[in-house]
Amino acid sequence: MLHFLNLPALFKGQATSSIHQFKANSIEGKIIDLASFKGKKLLIVNTASECGFTPQFKELQKLYDTYKDKNFTIIGFPSNDFGKQDPGNNSEIKSFCERNYGVTFLMMEKIEVKGDNMHPIYRWLTSKSENGVMNSKVRWNFQKYMVDENGYLVDVVSPPKSPNCKKILKWLDTPKNQSSK
Repeated sequence: MLHFLNLPALFKGQATSSIHQFKANSIEGKIIDLASFKGKKLLIVNTASECGFTPQFKELQKLYDTYKDKNFTIIGFPSNDFGKQDPGNNSEIKSFCERNYGVTFLMMEKIEVKGDNMHPIYRWLTSKSENGVMNSKVRWNFQKYMVDENGYLVDVVSPPKSPNCKKILKWLDTPKNQSSK
């Protein structure tokens, strides 16, 4: 019997595991179980306090304020991996984000998003063998990963692109269970 393959799905890949399997520490040191975000779209962003893209915190906060009541959240992961642009400790980073940008979305503890000590969440985000969808490389601060309500990777948006770019807004405005099709 001959079976026809769904070629577009074959080329893009199908999600094989969920981000909901992970836990990470918030910037305050509290363990956050990502399974608690089942049913919500996530925008995961590696952040830095001293980067040319740092003003994106303001755009991220605006996006969060607009969509937070529509099963959406943002998770920021500070990282000092690019140009040593987030040298502060967790307390300093938290204070900076709140004072300068009014950040109320979830900020996590500072991690590494590349190299040998890459955090497991970022290993999952960047490796097709783990996420089942695509390989990617974190190119700089403020790279944005889109994760659907089921915890599956949908796409990635490059650092210079605004958090309010068409790709992200279209994804956020797509009804549940259609966002990863």
